[in-house]
Amino acid sequence: MFHIRVVTALGITWILDGLEVTLVGALSGALKDSPTLQFTNFDIGLAGSTYLIGAVLGALGFGWLTDRIGRKKLFFVTLALYLTATAATALSWDIGSFALFRFLTGAGIGGEYTAINSTIQELVPARYRGWTDLTINGSFWIGAALGAVGAIVLLDPQVIDPELGWRLAFLTGAVLGLVVFVMRLWIPESPRWLMIHGRPDQAIHIVADIERMAARHPDAAADEAWPTIRLRMRDHTPLREVARTLFSAYRQRSLVGLALMIAQAFFYNAIFFTYALVLSTFFDIPAEHIGWYVLPFAAGNFLGPLLLGRLFDTIGRRAMIAFTYGISGVLLAVSGYLFAAGVLTAQTQTIAWMVIFFFASPAASAAYLTVSETFPLEVRALAIAMFYAVGTAIGGVAGPSLFGALIDSGSRDSVFAGYCLGSALMIAAALIGWRYGIAAERRPLESVASPLAVVESR
Repeated sequence: MFHIRVVTALGITWILDGLEVTLVGALSGALKDSPTLQFTNFDIGLAGSTYLIGAVLGALGFGWLTDRIGRKKLFFVTLALYLTATAATALSWDIGSFALFRFLTGAGIGGEYTAINSTIQELVPARYRGWTDLTINGSFWIGAALGAVGAIVLLDPQVIDPELGWRLAFLTGAVLGLVVFVMRLWIPESPRWLMIHGRPDQAIHIVADIERMAARHPDAAADEAWPTIRLRMRDHTPLREVARTLFSAYRQRSLVGLALMIAQAFFYNAIFFTYALVLSTFFDIPAEHIGWYVLPFAAGNFLGPLLLGRLFDTIGRRAMIAFTYGISGVLLAVSGYLFAAGVLTAQTQTIAWMVIFFFASPAASAAYLTVSETFPLEVRALAIAMFYAVGTAIGGVAGPSLFGALIDSGSRDSVFAGYCLGSALMIAAALIGWRYGIAAERRPLESVASPLAVVESR
């Protein structure tokens, strides 16, 4: 029961995040047609890049705070920023104000990534930690589907003026997000974090509550003995020790995390933030119809983690990461060639994206899973933040602007070149993940990476 509540609370948060983030792509046609904003394709790409810059800076700042003051407090800080900025986006009057509000929204989302992913690792049993992590991250795409449906309704001129409709779309997402504040009261602070930071009594109380609500797994013996460790309590971890841990003691794991993050960030952000522009520019799909094409795209993104996620806990992390990254890169190159050749229609292009992202979605989620479970407890949230920030800065921020410019050129061959770059990054990440990845499946976090505060283990 406890873990169902955790999954529900975090999954609904991700659904609302997906709803909000999807709106810019689904509403891009309306933003271009708006008599107030009059955005160009480059403006749409620039807004996407600005959002990602905010996410990078937010992840770094909030990631540091998450490890320092705890997971639970940051839940409410990042959510408040995210909802406020989303609501403000509805009041945008030009590209400057829109970009500013998207920047602040991104900062809140960046903080959400670090707090939520570290919480998943520390509250979910090892035997299905991978599937749970991937499924929760994949629930983002349920929100994407809801955002697409909302765009269909709110951009229909027979229902409402599209100039008011796109504003209501942003505002509605913010209002619905208020329910998350209540649901997050269900989630306790991480007992692991409390133990390290000198609050063992609270940790013991939380674990006792969890044990009362959770049923014993049928494979667990009643008298099973677990390894024990002794910890030296500390109130914080110096940044110098964080740097030494990430770039000296665990530099090989850092290479893997960075490669996975860069590849998936470019792959996802470049395509996701500009897919509506491809449909409208090359296939002449009206803005009010874009939402219908988002639905199968979102379905593929959600079903991938849901159906393939268990294999990350059974077949294993290394094999599944290599497979999902590799097949995503190959399929993108193939579909890009068909796009450049003019073979695809809007419908077959959407089907191709659906198939590609069925594999790419668990691959992208596996990047967060890898970083969050292969580094010590004291630096977990900051590690997620740093690799998300670096990966997004290198692979993600340039992607939407680059693809916006390529689409503006009107050349299918130019867009295909961008797809080839994304394909090459994914295949390279697959090879790195296979060669240097860690087999963390079904293992306690402390056996994957011992806490820095360990004094003795037995």
